[in-house]
Amino acid sequence: MNANFSIITDNLDYLLWGRLADGHPGGVALTLMMALGAAALALPGGILLAGLAWRFPGLVRRLLYGWAEVIRGIPLIFVIFWLWYLLPWLTGSDLPGAVTVTLALAWFTSAAVMHTVYAGVQALHDGQREAALAQGFSGGQTLRRVLLPQALRNVLPSLVGIGISLLKDTSLAFIVNVPELTTVAGQVNSRVQIYPAAIFIFTGVVYYLLCSSLSLLARRFQPRPT
Repeated sequence: MNANFSIITDNLDYLLWGRLADGHPGGVALTLMMALGAAALALPGGILLAGLAWRFPGLVRRLLYGWAEVIRGIPLIFVIFWLWYLLPWLTGSDLPGAVTVTLALAWFTSAAVMHTVYAGVQALHDGQREAALAQGFSGGQTLRRVLLPQALRNVLPSLVGIGISLLKDTSLAFIVNVPELTTVAGQVNSRVQIYPAAIFIFTGVVYYLLCSSLSLLARRFQPRPT
């Protein structure tokens, strides 16, 4: 058992930071960077799309829902592969692997955010909208000032669940050899070829702690019902 733990302690810096000192983050650090970057794109993007779906109930809403259904029906691993090959063709240059995976995660997650937020807005009593319009608010002001704040508070647990899934989904970056936590754990295991159970149990514990911390943090700041 001591030898098992020595595998972790001997490679702990690499598992946590990768080669951060050389300007190449990896491990837990890169996992968090990709998750935060994807969330920073997916959350406002999904809210914007939900707002557009609410404001324009005709063709726009059908197109957005059709796009979201297609994205949600495709495994994330395919989205990563598509962007991995498509973005260099579109941009004419190779993007860093972590950037490509972050964009894929954001694109994939924004569909779930859109569905969740739109459902939250639709669940509000119609009297909320009618009262706001009676006060002279425009449709956009009604959405921004009245409906969205209430809907976001109501769907916060669902958004936290989406965030936790996003954090775990960063592990799929290993398929394109981006050195996040799962990838570097595999590299350590391939290098030492001893006690793989210790390495991957450690990896699972780290993911559990990260996801549990996110859940506890969201619960701490969730408004309590009055």
